[in-house]
Amino acid sequence: MRLVTFTSGNSLPRAGALLEGDRKVLDLQAAYSRVHHGSSPLLESVLAIVEAGAAAIDVADQLVRSASEATTYDRADLRLLAPIPCPPQMRDFLCFEKHLLQAFQAIGKKPPQAWYERPLFYHPNRFSVCGPDAEVPWPAYSESLDYELEFGCYIGMPGKDIARDRAHEHIFGYTIFNDFSARDEQTREMAGQLGPGKGKDFDNANAMGPCLVTADEIGDPYRLEMVVRVNGEERGRGNSRDMRWKFEDCIA
Repeated sequence: MRLVTFTSGNSLPRAGALLEGDRKVLDLQAAYSRVHHGSSPLLESVLAIVEAGAAAIDVADQLVRSASEATTYDRADLRLLAPIPCPPQMRDFLCFEKHLLQAFQAIGKKPPQAWYERPLFYHPNRFSVCGPDAEVPWPAYSESLDYELEFGCYIGMPGKDIARDRAHEHIFGYTIFNDFSARDEQTREMAGQLGPGKGKDFDNANAMGPCLVTADEIGDPYRLEMVVRVNGEERGRGNSRDMRWKFEDCIA
C-alpha cells in the first residue's frame, strides 16, 4: 500500500492511499465513513496508521479493495504533503560509502575511520519536513544550496536495544528523502567540531514523499534503483544495494 497525506483546497491534512497507478487518491477516513457511518481513530493520519500497525492496515486494505469514486480524487487536484508531515523523531544516517568518499574528496580530506566502525547520524529538524509539492526557500546566508538523494524508513513497532536480526520487524515502510544542505554554511560550522546547524536546519530542508510504501509492497529494500533529477535532468544514479550500513544496522 502507498499511503499519502494530502489536502484539497483549504482542507485539513487527511490520510489517503494511492490507486490506479498513483493517479488517484482514496480518502481513507471518508471511505470508512461511507461504509460504517462514522470515523475511525486508526485513520486519523498516516502517523496513526503507522502507530496502529497491522490493525490499521487491515482496515485500510479493505477500503482500498472496495474504493468508490465518491471518496476518490484525482491526484493532480490535490496537494501532497510529506507522508508524515511532522515525525515524532528523525535520524539521518550516512549509509553510502560512495557519497562519503565524494564528499571528502571535494574538500581534499580522507573519510574518518569512525564512519567504518558504526553507523553515524544526526537529528534533523522534524519541523522542517515538507512534501514533494512544496517550495524550498534558498537560505539568505548561503550561496551554495545542495541536495542529497536519500532513502528513508518509518519505524512502526517501538523497541529498545533491538537485535539486528529482528530490526526488520520494526520497519513499517519506506519513502524517498531529499535532504537539502547549505554547503558553505555547513562547512564553516563543522570546522568547529559541531553541527550541522544552519547548514541543514532551515525551512523545508527535509523533503519526503510522495508516499510511504509499506514494507510488504517494497519487498527487498536493497534492490532499488535510485535516481535524482533537477528540472527533469538526471544528475545522479545509484542503487540501494550499495548501502554500506543497512537499515538493520541503523536500528540495532
